[in-house]
Amino acid sequence: MKHGKKYNEAIKKIDREMSYDVSAACVLVKDATFAKFDETVEVHVRLNLKKSQSVRDTVVLPHQFHGEKKILVFCKGEKEKEALDAGAAYAGSDELIEKIKGGWLDFDVAVATPDMMKDVGKLGMVLGRKGLMPNPKTGTVTHDLKAAVAELKKGRTEFRTDKSGIIHLAIGKVSMDPTAVAENVGTLLGEVQRKRPSDTKGEFVTSVFLSSTMGPGVRVVLTKNER
Repeated sequence: MKHGKKYNEAIKKIDREMSYDVSAACVLVKDATFAKFDETVEVHVRLNLKKSQSVRDTVVLPHQFHGEKKILVFCKGEKEKEALDAGAAYAGSDELIEKIKGGWLDFDVAVATPDMMKDVGKLGMVLGRKGLMPNPKTGTVTHDLKAAVAELKKGRTEFRTDKSGIIHLAIGKVSMDPTAVAENVGTLLGEVQRKRPSDTKGEFVTSVFLSSTMGPGVRVVLTKNER
């Protein structure tokens, strides 16, 4: 694969045969950036999973880098006021469902009370494709709307393995202090370890790479607890 001149200059700053501790890797990712915009720092975590297994959960990173999320809550009656008072941008039932059927998607995350899921399920093709379908596993199907909205406003984000058993997640911005990015990586790895299947033998996390949007990957060396 051919790369541009700037990429080739950036990759010279990284020893591709080496693995770096998280802090050093975050510094290298920052040093190797060359785009004119504030690139996103991404982490790629490969897990030792059986074909039938997957990992999916949420994490609140200690250092936020996204703008405030617009939260939509599917609910009825008094729950609408609870959701709006907690900070949701939108709350409602049938009217929101019809609006979304018409193509409106001006929100970043959706939450629903359990009694709404039968109707929300009709939006599966639309919300599922966009990764917006509420799910009990990620805490977005709940009666406790106040707590759910509060966590999402703090920056709770979902992580999940793809078909290859790899988690891909935006973990920071290159403009951030590398120490803050490193703390975000450490928090994610801690949450991933909590999802380790009980029948996993050997290392659970088999590799971790960091990269910026346009830059080269940096291999992270894992401590015993992170494996």
